[in-house]
Amino acid sequence: MTAQQRLAEVFVELADTLVDDFDVVEFLTMLTERCVELLDADAAGLMLADQRGSLQLVASTAHESRQLEVFELQADQGPCLESFSTGRQVVNVGPDESAQRWPRFAAAARGAGFASAHALPLRLRGQVLGGLNLFTVGERRLTDEDTSVGQAMADIATISLLQERSLREQTRLSEQLQGALDSRITVEQAKGVLAAKTGLSVPEAFTAMRRHARGHGLPLGQVATAVVHGRLGPEQILPGTTSPPGPGQQRQGQQRQGQQGQGQGQQEVR
Repeated sequence: MTAQQRLAEVFVELADTLVDDFDVVEFLTMLTERCVELLDADAAGLMLADQRGSLQLVASTAHESRQLEVFELQADQGPCLESFSTGRQVVNVGPDESAQRWPRFAAAARGAGFASAHALPLRLRGQVLGGLNLFTVGERRLTDEDTSVGQAMADIATISLLQERSLREQTRLSEQLQGALDSRITVEQAKGVLAAKTGLSVPEAFTAMRRHARGHGLPLGQVATAVVHGRLGPEQILPGTTSPPGPGQQRQGQQRQGQQGQGQGQQEVR
């Protein structure tokens, strides 16, 4: 199999993993392994920016490279950090220049047994998500073809991550919209329940629920759900308010009043 054929096969393999529920870490680990194979590197690693914009190590193909990349993050210097901050490729930096630009990283790289380190940005239209590290035991320069292939791999990672994020955000938005619709139905039900129990108009019942929700720092939907299920009564939403008596309660009240009236009449006769 020629190098071009193997490259095409790898691209198909990576694309085949891009399903809706694909494992991001597994995908990036596979990608770094293929970078080592295609670019004749000895190790590779991939860092991604978290929500605060700080790089975190996500995948690495060797224990030595993992330790070196962790050190790079701790020392806050190295090719991957520079590539991430500038959005540019950092390749073919010789030992002397490396020692000048990143003295602590260069010393740690030599201690780990690596003579060369290169970094390619995970970027798309000015947005940089992280960086791809490549390490070689011997001092080795990347050819233009190597750099192009490596950047193509980094671009695949970038597009995949952005696609996964887009799908996740679309799902979250859909869930939020459905939640809002469900909450609105519950609010309408609660307005009717509260109006029936208090004699308020429906708009007045809605205002009372909103006032209670704001006063207690609660979502309106949560208050409405409690009203519908009877966990929150009118006396809690409108202090001093009680539910109007039903027909049975009205008859019992009338009977008690009649009995009290008869008792009072007998006492007056006596």
